Amino acid sequence: MPQVIEWRNPGPRDLVWRYPEENITWGAQLIVKEYEAAVFFRDGKAYDVFGPGRHTLTTLNLPLLTGILRTLAGFGETPFKAQVIFVSTRVVDGKYGVRAQTTDLAPLMLHGTFFFKVEDPALFVNEVVGGQGLYTTDAVNDYLRGFLNERIIDEISRYDLATVFTKLDETSLVVKNKVLDAFRRIGLDLVDLRFEGVDTTPEYRERLFWLRTGRATPSEVLRMETVKKAAEELGKSPGAALGAGMVLIPQVMGPTGPAQVPAAPVIICPKCGSRIPATSKFCPECGQPLEVRAVETKKCPKCGAEVLKSAKFCPECGHKFEEESD
Repeated sequence: MPQVIEWRNPGPRDLVWRYPEENITWGAQLIVKEYEAAVFFRDGKAYDVFGPGRHTLTTLNLPLLTGILRTLAGFGETPFKAQVIFVSTRVVDGKYGVRAQTTDLAPLMLHGTFFFKVEDPALFVNEVVGGQGLYTTDAVNDYLRGFLNERIIDEISRYDLATVFTKLDETSLVVKNKVLDAFRRIGLDLVDLRFEGVDTTPEYRERLFWLRTGRATPSEVLRMETVKKAAEELGKSPGAALGAGMVLIPQVMGPTGPAQVPAAPVIICPKCGSRIPATSKFCPECGQPLEVRAVETKKCPKCGAEVLKSAKFCPECGHKFEEESD
């Protein structure tokens, strides 16, 4: 009775199976079912590939393997040595989950599902199954999950947190295309890649809230976080009083951070009443032409702000100027 080589009762999620016997006889019957491929593997390289059908093994339908056997002593003897690796060509799915870091150093957690199938059985066996020595479905799944996670992390780390959350459709499409290229290099076709969950830490969720609602610019969000952290540190300090916090926080909340920059002198537009820089030639609000003239200023002795010479009070700290005699 001829030798029968067949993958018996594969499960719907099984990816690979290796025929347990390496001694193959000429004339053996190779049975390959629908959605399967059988790859002959020897000496670390994939040779002939068989699709669905019943095949009688001869030198005619094993041309690549026959070619290497001709270089060996004893060609034509039976049995000959080779591994037969069965590969499922069905679309299968897997789960992934990654922890990455964005360009603004924000932690990012993603999870979802990917769908793939074996497109090039010989390449897949060379690069993954035989090449990595992974002859079980569980081992191959673990490898592919790690392979996918690494590519997602590499690509998603090119974006800032706000972009990932506000342009998730665009971002996921770019990531999918990058992963697709990587899968093709190991003989797989990535049918779909789904982002089913994207999250970050509570601290960065709060930052996203202010940015996405348009209530603050990135620099303002950063100042708010600085204030929050400063207040927390003050609260930890023994004997810290409210007065100390009230001194620190207004400095941090200033438009330029901890160091205050004196405000430039301003004038009132005669047309719309807007407060505008005294050196403006036109009102930025209504376009009213303005008479440009030299502006005389003086420094506030209390806060150092530059104010109009005619000012009676400092607009920054409220200091009252003494009337100057001509």
